[in-house]
Amino acid sequence: MASRPPDDRMRATPPTDRERGRFLVLNVVRLSGAALVLVALLVLNGAIGLPAVVGWVFLGVGLLDVFVVPQLLARKWRTPPE
Repeated sequence: MASRPPDDRMRATPPTDRERGRFLVLNVVRLSGAALVLVALLVLNGAIGLPAVVGWVFLGVGLLDVFVVPQLLARKWRTPPE
């Protein structure tokens, strides 16, 4: 089976430093949110000696970090249509 040479539409351009940085930021935000949710669950189960209110606040902020903040950043950084 003969292979076709790739045309320009199928060739992926290497990511720029800005794109790499944004990808890193999105993933760090998600991971820190997940870590905050785990800490919140430990607080709520009594494994960490903090009030339950702190656990609920950590849980809310962690869930926002996992689900909402990456979406907002991606929307802010989106390339406008040409």
